[in-house]
Amino acid sequence: MTAKATSQATWEQDVIQAEGPVLVDFWAEWCGPCRMVAPVLDQIQAENEDKITIVKLNVDENPELAMKYQITSIPAMKVFQGGEVKETIIGAKAKPALEKELAAYLA
Repeated sequence: MTAKATSQATWEQDVIQAEGPVLVDFWAEWCGPCRMVAPVLDQIQAENEDKITIVKLNVDENPELAMKYQITSIPAMKVFQGGEVKETIIGAKAKPALEKELAAYLA
């Protein structure tokens, strides 16, 4: 299972109005570290489908959202809950490090 793509058009439904925590992976096609972290996020999503939703937002295609959430470097991940940012993770990380940062949402 791969993370679902979101965009300006589906943002409200996919992220803001979602039930439960949503991790948004802010990424771009040309970003090597983004491509490295993608399969890790897919694994976490597959193992925790009932606990967290993971979506991807291409910053090149959705610059307004990238600007709104102050994305200055990628990969950047933000966990939203109840329409608000609860957690920010910057940079590509190994699965154990990501799981540790997301522990509160995966428990």
